[in-house]
Amino acid sequence: MTTIPINFASDNTAGAAPEVLDALIAANHGLAAPYGNDPLTQALEQRFAALFECPVRMLLVSTGTAANALSLASMTPPWGSVLCHADSHIQHDECGAPEFFSGGAKLQPLAGAAGKLDPDSLAVALQVKKGDVHAVQPSAVSVTQCTEIGSVYTLDHLDAIGAVCRQAGVGLHMDGARFANALVQLDCSPADMTWKRGVSALSFGATKNGALAAEAVLLFDPALAEPLAFRRKRSGHLLSKMRFCAAQLHGYLHDDAWLRHARHANAMATRLASGLAAIPGVQLSAPVEANMLFCQLPEAMITALLAQGFQFYHGRWATGVARLVTSFATRPEQVDALLAAMRAWSADAAAHPAKK
Repeated sequence: MTTIPINFASDNTAGAAPEVLDALIAANHGLAAPYGNDPLTQALEQRFAALFECPVRMLLVSTGTAANALSLASMTPPWGSVLCHADSHIQHDECGAPEFFSGGAKLQPLAGAAGKLDPDSLAVALQVKKGDVHAVQPSAVSVTQCTEIGSVYTLDHLDAIGAVCRQAGVGLHMDGARFANALVQLDCSPADMTWKRGVSALSFGATKNGALAAEAVLLFDPALAEPLAFRRKRSGHLLSKMRFCAAQLHGYLHDDAWLRHARHANAMATRLASGLAAIPGVQLSAPVEANMLFCQLPEAMITALLAQGFQFYHGRWATGVARLVTSFATRPEQVDALLAAMRAWSADAAAHPAKK
């Protein structure tokens, strides 16, 4: 019986990584100019330029919603549309923020297997009512890497989407809330997964992988920088003590801590998936590619696990479907405890069918 809650609901439930806390403590000494005019923030932009192997404009914000909404607002006029996957975070979980901050631009959700946009369908959708004054005009495309179902776009897939965007003359935004998890899965460079594939703006997420509240908007199209700077201030996300946001990201990137933490989170999900595959009555919905997995569980098993203190989301997608998310802080013994509880329930249900 579990006595301490073990949480697989989200990687947001984890605390801050030690590297991030150490960087915050170091940044707390002395005085620094406000609003991003401090040495830490200025050095961070150069650090990102080196990491992504190209000049980059950086704007720091405290939430992923702000990073996504402000990026898209800078890419889309009020009469424009943002084409995204029907299951994307911007479509389902941001309370209309992209529409609000853009002044009325419309999200246009598209279907696609495994939570990913289909390049051929996207190409068709980008031409629908183009130039028609009675309709919103396709102005940007947004992809989520990793997707909301835990799948990862391959480089070839991103290449195809980038080519479609270039052909249509629209910008490509990447929601990288779990950017590091996708990067280590593909085992490529940050440049390979972004601007080399045609990405104009990246929401570089850190909070889910060890930061307290730090996200970076990275612009590979310099024309977006000036309007975005004003939009950030107008939205209330120009932090006066910006150095503490920058410090988190310095700590996050130091000695490749961000990649190390993402690899651990992914490995814990793989460990979990391997164990689930051997439990009767449990079925994985898709192969595990990052740190998130979906599985079909008997309703009675879900009830029993929750009663034992395990925490996870369930029933939001379909009856009996649970989402399990691992993080940099997930320990192997926590994964094993969940698997042991599932095996115990399954064995008891086999011995006493009436309990199912």
